[in-house]
Amino acid sequence: MAADRRIEEITRRIVERSKPTREPYLDRVRRAASKGVHRSVLSCGNLAHGFAVCSPAEKDALSGDTIPNLGIITSYNDMLSAHQPFETYPAMIRQAAREAGGVAQVAGGVPAMCDGVTQGQPGMELSLFSRDVIAMAAGIGLSHNMFDAAVYLGVCDKIVPGLVIAALTFGHLPTIFIPAGPMTTGLPNDEKTRVRQLYAEGKVGRAELLEAESKSYHGPGTCTFYGTANSNQMLMEIMGLHTPGASFINPNTPLRDALTKEAAKRALAITAHGNEFTPVGEMIDERSFVNGVVGLHATGGSTNHTLHLVAMARAAGIQLTWQDISDLSDVVPLLARVYPNGLADVNHFHASGGMGFLIKQLLKAGYVHDDVRTVWGQGLQAYAIDPKLGDDGTVVRDPAPEESGNPKVLAKVEEPFQPTGGLKMLTGNLGRAVIKISAVKPERHEIVAPAVVFHDQEELQAAFKAGKLDRDFVAIVRFQGPKSNGMPELHRLTTPLGVLQDRGHKVALVTDGRMSGASGKIPAAIHLTPEAVDGGPIAKIKDGDMIRLDATSGTLEVMVDATEFAQRTAVMPDLSGNEYGMGRELFAPLRRVAGPADQGASVLY
Repeated sequence: MAADRRIEEITRRIVERSKPTREPYLDRVRRAASKGVHRSVLSCGNLAHGFAVCSPAEKDALSGDTIPNLGIITSYNDMLSAHQPFETYPAMIRQAAREAGGVAQVAGGVPAMCDGVTQGQPGMELSLFSRDVIAMAAGIGLSHNMFDAAVYLGVCDKIVPGLVIAALTFGHLPTIFIPAGPMTTGLPNDEKTRVRQLYAEGKVGRAELLEAESKSYHGPGTCTFYGTANSNQMLMEIMGLHTPGASFINPNTPLRDALTKEAAKRALAITAHGNEFTPVGEMIDERSFVNGVVGLHATGGSTNHTLHLVAMARAAGIQLTWQDISDLSDVVPLLARVYPNGLADVNHFHASGGMGFLIKQLLKAGYVHDDVRTVWGQGLQAYAIDPKLGDDGTVVRDPAPEESGNPKVLAKVEEPFQPTGGLKMLTGNLGRAVIKISAVKPERHEIVAPAVVFHDQEELQAAFKAGKLDRDFVAIVRFQGPKSNGMPELHRLTTPLGVLQDRGHKVALVTDGRMSGASGKIPAAIHLTPEAVDGGPIAKIKDGDMIRLDATSGTLEVMVDATEFAQRTAVMPDLSGNEYGMGRELFAPLRRVAGPADQGASVLY
């Protein structure tokens, strides 16, 4: 089915806006592809270093450019549960490459930090910038120019966006992303949240909290809530960078291993050595990004992708804006209820029909472009499938089911959970922000209440514990933007604000910082730009100013006389406490040059 007229109009708008940057990008990609891999023209010393540990047969083949060489960019570490399974992937990929008549080498490793470990800690101030560091680290690995294609091993929050930026920077190379899958279901996410709130109220102790957290996060694989990590996996599949059905298969299972081997062989099949040459910079286009945004809305995905998708698109010369994302939200219905937008986890989502059912529904209604290129070939229809393990140990793909396995988790397009998507842009006299409304009850979509101003999340936590916030208010948490302190996630605020909301108070959050992809039920205007350190209006707000946050009309404003507000002086607190410790001093140059949130908060563009 052809794409919906409204989807087509937004896509054409992006194409026209992007021409001044997209066309030069494609020219660079095509010139790089025409030059090919330069192993045969490397000096003997260069080449000897490059294949020193290969077998004699592989050395002979690589020296003459007669077989394809697959570069592996890995984000393995065994502290991060989602990435621990990657420990065994290089050996598996090398074996698959040999079976396909190629060679595979680990081109490089990239850092992978866990936002769950650093949440509310100083290390969280490195998190967002780690995305661009990852892109640069992957670029170093691929700069050896030994590779005909690349596979990227990544799952979590900043890792996948950073790897996508790197892949599109090396857009002349065919690329496949290989996931590790979610951990099996543990303690239900809503029960974990209940214990967190009891702990915040002093009703249970640390031992009970740690027990609940450990039962929730209990083994290898991605956390099972639908935050940024699992939104990443959805994006990679609906944008055609995964093989069909790869996203949500649990680690250390025969099907997971079969998908990994298949991806390695497919990456070699789409090099210039074969008949399906698919440079990722040409494969991924404006339609691919629109499909990604549609998937984000249809599933109630992470707010972090209002930053990451913009930055990823810019790496391909594509100018995606918050307005595009918001306009698509007005068109696309919400089809999934996965925590924090519901009680299910991603394993329940997959069991209900998963990505195959979702894509089938979106294609049926014309909400996504079918006429895209993917790593599997032409057309998104190939992703409307249900992956299974065949008798011979290879992947078998059946058509996606016609009916949802659980309509409370995954809905048909004719019966959506809500008629619009999960993310909206807010504008007004405070600037531009985004809000995730898919998990916010409709009666809380508009909040009008007095401001209570904080300069960090610890101040709000202290005020909550002191009993000073038992009332209606809008929390203004400022100086949390990219230039202030690296734009950390403020997910720890979800618990005290949730407690106050459950007591019947009207509460909301306005911040130039971020919230976790797992945040949900609190109305939160986040990523506010201009940020406070740049003299944004948020720096002029005083305690008691009336704030209106209206997600229905898309407005965010301070209800103060315009002349009086303009005459106020923007405050500037001492931010030196954010400059040192846990590596923050190393990131000072990045804070100085970071772009605004609505341009991806990047240090690269």
